[in-house]
Amino acid sequence: MTALASIDPTEVEWLALARRGDRPAFERLFLRYAPMVHGVLLARVQRADADDLMQDVFVTALERLSTFAGEEKLGAWLATVARHKVIDAWRTRPKLMAASEATTAQPPRREANEVLAVIRTLPEAYREPLVLRLVEGLSGPEIAEQVGLTPQSVRVNLCRGMKLLRERLGLAPEASDGDEGEGA
Repeated sequence: MTALASIDPTEVEWLALARRGDRPAFERLFLRYAPMVHGVLLARVQRADADDLMQDVFVTALERLSTFAGEEKLGAWLATVARHKVIDAWRTRPKLMAASEATTAQPPRREANEVLAVIRTLPEAYREPLVLRLVEGLSGPEIAEQVGLTPQSVRVNLCRGMKLLRERLGLAPEASDGDEGEGA
């Protein structure tokens, strides 16, 4: 089995077309990977900043697509671009990044923002999978495929991350905590 066998053949076609400047093909890639990229960003910054950085990530991807050579790792490459955009944003506008949602959170959203803030305190290995699962709604296999991890790693990170998140939120553990394969 080749490395490209794990990627949808139409996605390879979209990538080839996008490299030649086909905007609808790039839009299809955007629609496929936007939830994952947003989750990677949201695991590190406030929602408003994540929304802003999404555009930066995909503009950079469009500009550098012709030099990208790892078709089977497009999701992992986009996740890396997203992580670098966060680092760049913290360097160039740290005060803006820290204050972005402090004044705009509405009551129902405030609780979600508080949970996200706790998620951001977790070890990095747990942050992205939790946000991708809980916020972006990706399944464990989808997370693994898009960010370049093994499904088992994602299952373990989700299980351990959920356990730690519940502890930090002061919630009682669920009865199925001992089974790392459950629910991912």
